[in-house]
Amino acid sequence: MAHKRILALPVMWALASLASPGAQAADLIVAVRGVADARGEIGCALYGSESGFPANPAQATAQWHKAQSPGVDCRFEGVAPGVYAVAVSHDLNGNRKTDTNFLGMPTEAWGVSNNARPGLRAPSFAEAAFRLDDGAAQTIEIRVLK
Repeated sequence: MAHKRILALPVMWALASLASPGAQAADLIVAVRGVADARGEIGCALYGSESGFPANPAQATAQWHKAQSPGVDCRFEGVAPGVYAVAVSHDLNGNRKTDTNFLGMPTEAWGVSNNARPGLRAPSFAEAAFRLDDGAAQTIEIRVLK
């Protein structure tokens, strides 16, 4: 009986160590640059998948900061390692979204990670995606343009 207990303890310890994640969360700093106007707010939305990217911040972790020229920083703390994309918007009228004209073209400044700006369509998640490494703080710079 004692023999079984001695074997059971190392097995339980090994199972417990497997259950605890080895990946370490990291901080992500999004340096939003090119803010030409100190009116309104800058919104940063962090997406962990293509779902909702880039125009539906309800499917992202989002934060808003008072606009400042030439830019602001958004800080996401404790982000798990993985592949992400960020969309930013300079909201001038307080509705917390990137306004568009009747053709669907943005009328407020915006940007995405990797500064992807394909012509005549919104950037895809794959074009804006970047990898956040295990435990390493990372800063990405995004330019906002109209």
